[in-house]
Amino acid sequence: MDFTFTEEQQAATEAARAVFSGAAPDGVPSPALVPGAVAEDIDRPLWAGLAGGDLLSLTLLQEHGGAGLDLVALCLVLRESARVLARVPLLETCAVAMALQRYGDPGLAAELLPRVGRGELILTVGANGRTGHDPAERAVTARREAPASNRPGEGLGDGPGNADGDAAGWVLDGVQSGVPWAQAADWIAVPAHTGEGRAVVALIRPTHDGVTLAEQVSTSGELFAEVRLDSVRIDSRALIDTVGAWQWLRALLITGTCALALGLGEAVLTMTSEYTGKREQFGFPVATFQAVAVQAADRYIDLRAMEVTLWQAAWRISTGAGGALPAEGDIAVAKIWASDGVRRVVQTAQHLHGGFGADTDYPLHRFHAWAKQIELSLGPAAAHEEALGDLLAAHLLG
Repeated sequence: MDFTFTEEQQAATEAARAVFSGAAPDGVPSPALVPGAVAEDIDRPLWAGLAGGDLLSLTLLQEHGGAGLDLVALCLVLRESARVLARVPLLETCAVAMALQRYGDPGLAAELLPRVGRGELILTVGANGRTGHDPAERAVTARREAPASNRPGEGLGDGPGNADGDAAGWVLDGVQSGVPWAQAADWIAVPAHTGEGRAVVALIRPTHDGVTLAEQVSTSGELFAEVRLDSVRIDSRALIDTVGAWQWLRALLITGTCALALGLGEAVLTMTSEYTGKREQFGFPVATFQAVAVQAADRYIDLRAMEVTLWQAAWRISTGAGGALPAEGDIAVAKIWASDGVRRVVQTAQHLHGGFGADTDYPLHRFHAWAKQIELSLGPAAAHEEALGDLLAAHLLG
């Protein structure tokens, strides 16, 4: 198996490093020291830098002003973003844009995607459902409604509409919790289910009639939102009802989260290596003690396992290559390693730093909070172990 990156993918990594070189994990108040969110908005200068470096358009087709690269390239950029705890909805925006490009209305894609690539629009997605434990699409219902012309005095709100304004619409009801940076977003992708139980994805504006945002604060201290939908009407252009679209979008989000876990874990192990190389006990750096070296080596093995399973999952999604199990199996394995691995890495880092790791003037505690957020996002390891077990039961290997 060859994981050598292409020249384009390597160029994307270098561009990301250049943009993120100016970002600092301690650019906002510590989540341990503020009662609410660490900030009311995303890092706008960094977002502008990503747009200026053509990193927001990385996976868009040339017809939308993009470079036409794949999920592997996006994961390389996400990996770099997590090294500095970049406070930008890079994963959410790019994943929703990729889904709109692949499955959405071509006219709506042509209208929105070039602006996404230029950094003019922010996209996010509600992937946690009502509680974070049930399938996200079960938290919202989507039912068809007659064309606007058949409903005197009613329109379709401020959602995208057809030129004649007469398209059959959809009505959405339900709640999605823990939506990242929803207050900063221009569009929110909301998974829902129809009366037949089919999963669909609706694109709505936070300002749309019937949409209410309630502030929530993530484990990492970022401003999230509970998005409540009360008879929200959209037209058919704003709803992606292709079979498998939501599952594909969720796969992008899970794999991207694995990339974030890898980048964060690598940054934490580097911090730990530097600290234990300087911290002395009994006249020797603690890094030379066998107990310290063994623990660091175990975490290095975790990171390499996280890396190889990440690229396997991203490669399966990008190429559509077959295997003994569906791609969902590789995605589940990657998330299992990402969730368990990033937790072990930050726990070991805290142990080897001693009390210094909890010092709010030192950035390690921020990485610990972000690691816990990433570990549980889109399901902890146990949830994906259960999904993997179901796949193995349905696809007997022999």
